[in-house]
Amino acid sequence: MAVKPKSPDFILFFTVVALLGLGVVMVYSSSAVSAQVNYDDGYYFLKRQVIWATLGIVAMLFTMSIDYHLWRKLAKPVMLGTLVLLVLVLIPGLGKVVNGARRWLGFGSFYLQPSEIAKLSMVLFSADSLAKNQSKLADFVKGLMPQLLALLVVFGLILKEPDLGTALAIAGTIFLLLFTAGARLSHLAYLGSVGVVGIIVAIIVEPYRLKRLLAFSNPWADPLDTGYHIIQSLYAIGSGGLFGVGLGRSREKFLYLPEPHTDFIFAILGEELGFIGTAAVVTLFFLFAWRGLKIAIAAPDIYGSVLATGMTTMIIVQALMNIAVVTASMPVTGIPLPFISFGGSALIFMLAGVGILLNISRYVDYK
Repeated sequence: MAVKPKSPDFILFFTVVALLGLGVVMVYSSSAVSAQVNYDDGYYFLKRQVIWATLGIVAMLFTMSIDYHLWRKLAKPVMLGTLVLLVLVLIPGLGKVVNGARRWLGFGSFYLQPSEIAKLSMVLFSADSLAKNQSKLADFVKGLMPQLLALLVVFGLILKEPDLGTALAIAGTIFLLLFTAGARLSHLAYLGSVGVVGIIVAIIVEPYRLKRLLAFSNPWADPLDTGYHIIQSLYAIGSGGLFGVGLGRSREKFLYLPEPHTDFIFAILGEELGFIGTAAVVTLFFLFAWRGLKIAIAAPDIYGSVLATGMTTMIIVQALMNIAVVTASMPVTGIPLPFISFGGSALIFMLAGVGILLNISRYVDYK
């Protein structure tokens, strides 16, 4: 007899809505100056964020209503389609180049970022593979190789754009997913060692990445170039103090801090809302992690458990990376803050992933 789905996890739902609402407010606050200067419209980014947030909510409600088991049948086709998009974006004339990176496909005012789809696709593919091979996880080739090969191809294509931050976020998510699924620690240690060596090589072969690493160790050595982002970000956070300078009253957003509404929006939030505001955001992400992992633990089957873990980890890893960059806890790499940073593809596909997580919660018995 089929299990009748219940109401979704409302704590998780309202946590995401709270982050999304705060994000819309902060996108406007952090972008109004640059929008007025560059587009002669202070509401330019706000209007687009509202549209994308609305589309994202629709995507979340849609995936929340679909039985999550359906994604097992779609995992491989979605993965294949994602690989095609990742190849297409690298073709000159098809992929749009912005700031030296070829990451977008589209036409007119509509653009799609395939790497954002790749985050969701890798979780769907890995969850299906790990659930099928649960009894073979002790065997490196039979248990781990399918998702490792997929990860290697996806990582390489995204790195080619180049987008090391997103590639690392996906790799970190899959690594943690393998750990929680029960992979052998010796295998994970080997993979971690190979991964560290690969990251070092990726940094060395690209001069700008090496400069970012050196700037991270001492941003004041080059305060007007490679260390500029970090210094301005710390100025913003430090200026906020306990309660902040007030919503909308940031000074760093007046063209001092680069990317104030995307990668460094957390710094503007810290400046305007202070430690109280940043602590509230971190608390909301902790709440998200708690509910997501609670759903994973109580999921009715292995596939649901692994899938819920993957969706939760995907978002938390990205949030940790963004906050670490903004607070100078890791080298600068372009990665948005989930639900809060300005962006279309990232927001829509992340909310679609949340919808899948909420659907799993509809079959969970917490007792």
